[in-house]
Amino acid sequence: MSEVEIGRSKRARQAYGFDDIALVPSRRTRDPEDVSIDWQIDAYRLRLPFLAAPMDSVVSPASAIAIGRLGGVGVLDLEGLWTRYADPEPLLAEIAGLPAERVVKRLREIYTEPVKEELIVSRIKQIRDAGVVAAGALSPQRTVQFYKTVVNAGVDVFVIRGTTVSAEHVSNHAEALNLKQFVYDLDVPVVAGGVATYKAALHLMRSGAAGVLVGFGGGSSHTTKNVLGIAVPMATAISDVAAARRDYMDESGGRYVHVIADGAMGGSGEIAKAIACGADGVMIGSPLARAVEAPGHGYHWGAEAWHGSVPRGVRTHLGTVGTLEEILVGPSNTADGTMNLFGSLRRAMATTGYSELKEFQRVELTVSQP
Repeated sequence: MSEVEIGRSKRARQAYGFDDIALVPSRRTRDPEDVSIDWQIDAYRLRLPFLAAPMDSVVSPASAIAIGRLGGVGVLDLEGLWTRYADPEPLLAEIAGLPAERVVKRLREIYTEPVKEELIVSRIKQIRDAGVVAAGALSPQRTVQFYKTVVNAGVDVFVIRGTTVSAEHVSNHAEALNLKQFVYDLDVPVVAGGVATYKAALHLMRSGAAGVLVGFGGGSSHTTKNVLGIAVPMATAISDVAAARRDYMDESGGRYVHVIADGAMGGSGEIAKAIACGADGVMIGSPLARAVEAPGHGYHWGAEAWHGSVPRGVRTHLGTVGTLEEILVGPSNTADGTMNLFGSLRRAMATTGYSELKEFQRVELTVSQP
């Protein structure tokens, strides 16, 4: 494992992002129609290997249902506007129309409205009643407070998502979420993250999580790198966490934990590279915020943008390029990789000679010289 010398007292690993790597075709190619991108997480088999990020600009109950019918999973933010307000549509329109200098302050004001347990129940029920996988997300800080409500409401997949999530959080000021004890007590599959290192991922897998999210601070609406100095080159991080998955399978006698890349994927090429590096699926936000059905009206922001003391996100204007169906499975009206994301994944696999996602993780890669 190569390291570089930063100075006399500090050394660091060389790490790679998606821009640093490329896929290499093999000796055979395949017909894209012969390629399967089906994905199964716990008991749920999906036609598309992705979760929509739990962000108010991306997932509403209506868009979660639409995403589910197209073959993915829309993860609703259970601390977002849909569980704070009976009708958040006017507020979503207001956020989209705010001048840039007022965004952070107004977001804080809007999100001071308390989360209501009855709205958590009704939103999850609305998604379940549509016959699609109902998934909801809480931050580690709110999980202890609301998890019983979420589970009793009938959630199918429970996501615990934060800038970084550890198996055991230490606090002298509040009740800590100990995932080592918590996950095993639930009757639903848990996806948790983010993580970016082998050790952190291995500990999270030992907690009983069905999937781990890889990445933090890499999305288009995040400024975590600038505010906290924390970032992760995703290609290296995914490969490290995939190694933890392999070693945990040996350690546990065959239990498989899904690796889900989360962040730095603005187009189809990054999605293909994420799976090539070892991801089983992806969590995407900004590509879906460009959909006609997206609740953000062409704008994109995350929970970090309205943090009470240390905001680490921005409202980003992405515009609208097409419907959810066009963005996910085509047809594409652009040549920049922002539409027909999973048709492009299918073609990348066919071009490099692979017919299934697990096989595609073995594709040869090249690294660009710095």
